[in-house]
Amino acid sequence: MASQIRTRAEIPAQYKWNLAHIFSTQEDWEKAYSDVESKMSAFSDYSGQIDAKPEEAIKLYFSINDLMLPVSSYAFLSKEADNGDNAAQVMEDRVMGLWVKWSTASAFLVPELLELSDERLEAMQNNPAMADYSEFIRTLRLEKPHTLSKEQEGLLAMMGEIYRAPDKIFSMLTSVDMKFPDMEMPDGTVRPLTEGTYSEYRESRDRSVRKSSFDKIFGTYGKLGNTFAAIYGSSVGKDVALARARHYDSALQAAMQPLEIPECVYDNLITVMHESLPILQRYLRLRKRIMGLDELHMYDLYAPMVSDYDMPLTYEEAFDLVLEGLKPMGEDYLEKLREARDGGWIDVYPALNKSSGAFSSGELADVHPYVLLNHNDNLDSAFTIAHELGHSMHSYFSNVNQPGPKRDYSLFVAEVASTCNEAVMMRHLLTKYTDPKAQAYLLNHFLEQFRTTCFRQTMFAEFERTVHEMSQRGEPLTLKVLNEVYYQLNKLYYGETCEVDQLIENEWMRIPHFYRAFYVYVYATGLCAAITLSEKILNEGESAVQDYRKFLSAGCSVPPIDALKLAGIDMSSPEPLRKAMQVFNDTLERFESLL
Repeated sequence: MASQIRTRAEIPAQYKWNLAHIFSTQEDWEKAYSDVESKMSAFSDYSGQIDAKPEEAIKLYFSINDLMLPVSSYAFLSKEADNGDNAAQVMEDRVMGLWVKWSTASAFLVPELLELSDERLEAMQNNPAMADYSEFIRTLRLEKPHTLSKEQEGLLAMMGEIYRAPDKIFSMLTSVDMKFPDMEMPDGTVRPLTEGTYSEYRESRDRSVRKSSFDKIFGTYGKLGNTFAAIYGSSVGKDVALARARHYDSALQAAMQPLEIPECVYDNLITVMHESLPILQRYLRLRKRIMGLDELHMYDLYAPMVSDYDMPLTYEEAFDLVLEGLKPMGEDYLEKLREARDGGWIDVYPALNKSSGAFSSGELADVHPYVLLNHNDNLDSAFTIAHELGHSMHSYFSNVNQPGPKRDYSLFVAEVASTCNEAVMMRHLLTKYTDPKAQAYLLNHFLEQFRTTCFRQTMFAEFERTVHEMSQRGEPLTLKVLNEVYYQLNKLYYGETCEVDQLIENEWMRIPHFYRAFYVYVYATGLCAAITLSEKILNEGESAVQDYRKFLSAGCSVPPIDALKLAGIDMSSPEPLRKAMQVFNDTLERFESLL
């Protein structure tokens, strides 16, 4: 069962990803590591010589990056599968050191390129022989005001491992060192509580199980609150310091401007979600009434509202449902999904010391993407499969259609393909399952996607913006301050209807995305774009699918706002956000009528 925590060795091979597709043996990895090191040393010969050979230096720089990626991915994925594996820890430490070495060795490149006249850079950008690198040169020109001298860039690069320390410490603390009290189940059995199994308990129909897991998870985090405040406070301080060093007005601007995303996109999201809080409160009041509760608590928010219906799904059943639901995407799309299932792309079940959550890693052009899951046998996990494979297919089409320097698509569009998969699949399921109870069960899931992806992620985004602004003003980010900011945001979003339990103030401590500042908002904007895209695909058919493929294939060959326009979506306006909230409202009305 997915809820049983096994060691990695106890899990059958067909449910584990196959890293031999990157390197067959550890010796092969070591050789590739050494090859990268030697080429890095050769690259240093260009220092001070960029004026004479800029094109040659740019090409070599990207070729070394391409050699680094498999070395890095192999180490990263090895450790994510078992954070307690000492050999994997050593590999990742070595790779982190290698990235710092590479950042330091190549730090001269951008400053020296920017010493060239803009006319010469523009000529390089337009040179057909440099077509693969045109976007790199274009964005380089845009970032000129925020690029430091060669010496300063070298110093910042040398600090790279220190900058990554908060994220690394958080990961090791939460994935390996932290242990939660066991769950004493109503039937008298004792079961383990981990980050990987918490989602199962918080969705239990037994309220005592929900409350117990909530108290144990957030109570355990609270006992280490000062440690988490120190870790996260240092991460925020790093963001603010780097923004100042590069002459940005704020850490938010430093995160968004290089992606060519106007800050109004962030502001519009928060504004529209605040406008839509009355719909959320209406949904919460309905939840409270349907569940028959005198008080709706934070630990009640994830429980299914349809009490007498369930949809248990094994991994195999869930994957078949994904394939069935995504037929509108085209047969070649489905064939790649089958390859993912059978070809060693996916690591399926929770395991001892395995990282929690789910992700897709698709940076390797010559190797398929890899997907980490922590599968539980339920509908949520089925949608997680669709979600992560959406990321994988985005990476696949980008890798196939773009040269190396143009493959890596922007964070802003990173969540669109994943949530589009979910939205298309949901429409199919609502057609497949016609029983009113099944319909209500699915609509409950869809409504929860809006609550957790739009409202919850926007609340996270508000938290990030607030604490970064506080740090920028020189205000200390103590445990008391961070807890108060987070608690008050929960009061804003949920307090009109919910009893906002005090322990929820500790939730910020367990959010890994906070260590990648100003990223969570793209989940919300991505869902809003995906809802519109899914409607186009289902209503317009092949022409919309082909437009969608243009988006998937664009990589970073165009700015992310323009990439979405290839599929017919303009996210520079708040209107897609409001349209998504209208879908939320319409879905809520349909749900109410069914019940």
